[in-house]
Amino acid sequence: MRLVSIPIVFLLGGVLFAESTFTNLTSPEEIRTFHDVTNRIRCICIPSIAIKSCSFNNCTVSAKLKVFIENRIRSGESADTIVDKMVKGFGPDAVKDPVIAKFIETGNTGMAQSVVYGFGPDILAKPDSTWIDVSIAMTGALGILLIILYLKRRMAPNSISTTDANEDAAFHKYLSEIEEKQK
Repeated sequence: MRLVSIPIVFLLGGVLFAESTFTNLTSPEEIRTFHDVTNRIRCICIPSIAIKSCSFNNCTVSAKLKVFIENRIRSGESADTIVDKMVKGFGPDAVKDPVIAKFIETGNTGMAQSVVYGFGPDILAKPDSTWIDVSIAMTGALGILLIILYLKRRMAPNSISTTDANEDAAFHKYLSEIEEKQK
């Protein structure tokens, strides 16, 4: 059983650390820039995660922002420039981008204004390790508890058999004393 579980852990462990987000970019350098930018910007719908991890099905606004980021990368902007402009604003020229034009056309002017004038520093993805730390601490505490319970259970039969042997010896001694008194 152990021999089977070790390869499974190694094979499935990669799934936990896999990074995937869809992009239409083809150049490896552009893809690296895209991953860098989307890893540093928060998702609009679920602010606790980076936009890179946001699902297209659940958050169409973030999906459209990813297309906008692709357009900026194609126009030659660097990752740092795009992230800086997400905070401070892309300016009035951003309205010419088809994604922002579509925001305005569909009535999502708040999103268009945020792109033009900037989202502010709150758009930056800051990893929150609180839940990770709590999970590790709880797992460690559970592990220690299980070890203690295992050791107690392992030691318990030894102490019971020792106690049984002592009780047997005491009982036989008591019986022999009674037999001597009866003689």
